[in-house]
Amino acid sequence: MPYDAPQSALTQQSCNGPNQKLRLFSTTRRRIHSSSTRPSPPADQPVLAAAAPVNHIPAEVPAESPPMAKSAPLSVLPLSMVLRNLATTSISSSPILLPPSLAIMNVLAHSNQAVLNPDKNPLLRWLLKKTFYAQFCAGENAAEVRRTIDGLKKIGFTGVILGYAREIVLNEAQTHNLSACDEGPVAEECVRNEIGPWAAGTLETVRLASPGDFVALKFSGVGRLALYALKNRLPPPKPLRAAIDEICALAAERDVPLLFDAEQTAIQAGIDDWTLEYQRKFNTIPGHAIIYGTYQAYLKSTPATLSAHLAAAATEGFTLGVKLVRGAYLGADPRHIIHDTKADTDNAYNGIAASLICRTWGSVLKAPAGQDVKFPRVSVMLGSHNLESVRRARAIRDSEQADRDTELAIAQLQGMADEVSCELVHASRERAREGNAREKEDAIKAYKYIVWGTTGECMKYLLRRAYENRDAVARTRSGRDAMWSEVKRRFRGALGLSA
Repeated sequence: MPYDAPQSALTQQSCNGPNQKLRLFSTTRRRIHSSSTRPSPPADQPVLAAAAPVNHIPAEVPAESPPMAKSAPLSVLPLSMVLRNLATTSISSSPILLPPSLAIMNVLAHSNQAVLNPDKNPLLRWLLKKTFYAQFCAGENAAEVRRTIDGLKKIGFTGVILGYAREIVLNEAQTHNLSACDEGPVAEECVRNEIGPWAAGTLETVRLASPGDFVALKFSGVGRLALYALKNRLPPPKPLRAAIDEICALAAERDVPLLFDAEQTAIQAGIDDWTLEYQRKFNTIPGHAIIYGTYQAYLKSTPATLSAHLAAAATEGFTLGVKLVRGAYLGADPRHIIHDTKADTDNAYNGIAASLICRTWGSVLKAPAGQDVKFPRVSVMLGSHNLESVRRARAIRDSEQADRDTELAIAQLQGMADEVSCELVHASRERAREGNAREKEDAIKAYKYIVWGTTGECMKYLLRRAYENRDAVARTRSGRDAMWSEVKRRFRGALGLSA
């Protein structure tokens, strides 16, 4: 049922559980709709305890609160970026403009005709590159990518999460007839057309990144060999293992952490196996991870899965790299393994984040049953477009319960949720300006996830972003309204009418 958050400070779960209070605030009233309730999962599916505290949306920002009600965080953006963002969110939130835009992008992403291929049609390439591509992507070559990254860092972002957009697209026959692909001509084809291009692109991505940046790794993009092994929870096949070893070694040498992306549940267990294997090998520096696994809070099993991985890290003495997101496969994963309501997902995300920031077990992220396990060293990347979750993480980080030695970064997708990202940047600038050396070091690091590749290679990524904006209409409208308010603020300022 929808409800309005009251205009007062609300109690939030803190690091020490429901009995500890943490005051958080928000700048606006928001109406929240939870998803329709679904049948309960089978008894063997891990669920959040019914008594677990629900994380209500905070409601008001006093002047002294971290979110600055009278400031203009979006002022850090160039005007061209504000206007492009306004145009994109206006289309994405329009019931009239969005459907035909999606239809056109879907054709461009899947067409085999040269005239509809941006890499072969100069006019189409120019049009896309000046609009949607510029909004979400870094560039087509090293010079363009570095220029985009430098621009983001000049705005105030700590760095980027850089991904390679090229995807291996399997035809229907290849998808339905996955095999080990480890012998004869088929094996040679897999290595030549799938593993080789993926490895070369990922290695180049690591080289494009700077120390302190991250690189995202998507194993399903490798093709048939990887999908077969992951689906059957097999170790990486020999040619793929050699490629992953080389990528991880280069990342460690350059101090560019790798984020192993989460994917559909059909192959996620295999990804978890590979992630832990490489974490054991490369995460040997206490408190500094090179390999991160990704955990989706909308899955009911995630607290138990992450708890088991934390226990393994504690027992075996390696640092666990954790990227926490809400989830990206709502339309593909079985519905019964996903939380019944948005409130349950929010509760899981916020509870897990609190435990990670404080390095302590809590009411959501609990120690494995029957094990007295000390919480291990972790490195944390929070991926969130949810303003309240981001503010909450900042407040917990500033609390006495937080473990200040834990590496913590927060990221949003390039071209989306800039109002959230810029508030982080603005807060970090204020802390750097006013705080002591320790406080500057403790400032939460703000990142943007961005992909690179030719315009044609990025089309499927751009299509996913368009669908994501469609599926999060309220958030997209909020972003549109924030950009429109920023345009009006700058116009008033130019006329000397600013407050």
